[in-house]
Amino acid sequence: MGKLTKNRKLALEKIEAEKQYKLSEAAKLVKDVTTTKFDASIDIDIRLGIDPKKSNQMVRGVVTLPHGTGKQIRVLVLCPPEKEEEAKTAGADYVGLDNYIEKIQGGWTDVDVIITMPAVMGKVGKLGKILGPRGLMPNPKSGTVTTELGKAVKEVKQGKIDFKVDKAGIVHTSIGKASFTADKIADNAREFIRMLWKLKPASAKGAYFRSISLSSTMSPGIRVDAKAFDE
Repeated sequence: MGKLTKNRKLALEKIEAEKQYKLSEAAKLVKDVTTTKFDASIDIDIRLGIDPKKSNQMVRGVVTLPHGTGKQIRVLVLCPPEKEEEAKTAGADYVGLDNYIEKIQGGWTDVDVIITMPAVMGKVGKLGKILGPRGLMPNPKSGTVTTELGKAVKEVKQGKIDFKVDKAGIVHTSIGKASFTADKIADNAREFIRMLWKLKPASAKGAYFRSISLSSTMSPGIRVDAKAFDE
């Protein structure tokens, strides 16, 4: 096991290991224990009381965080020429179709989100083996296959995120930056938790939120009381 750094020791001293904090308390504490010189990401990990191996207990969705993610999201829109202006006006970083399909086939995937239209999915679908493993494949369920390109681009730029439970039954995502105020971090976390609650499978038994943890890049995790996320 690696040796604890001075900053790590100080952070651990500020966190009561067995305590479950109110969300508002955890949001303040995660800022207090973040010591990175860069603007660290704030992450939330939620263990759900589901069996992800069962198709009727798969939890996946999208949520728009009220204060955004704090990240510069690079958006590629794959669309026919007549829709390019709409995508550009909405703020897309890259817009095109055949030229970008060729670039992706050559190995280029330097974007965070790809948005496209049903009409061109025949072409885009061929990129599945490249985009799928990177989590970049457009999907109607996440709103990235749509006829409303401008709206979709704006939502992504404003903080819309796509999330999915992993094989261990955990949902992990970034909900902001350490430079955010504690109130903004709590607001974003609260909105994310509420969305997860709405997506609770009818077949899930027992406690749905098994554990909630808030952390920043390289910081220890802070346990959040699942019954006090509105506080």
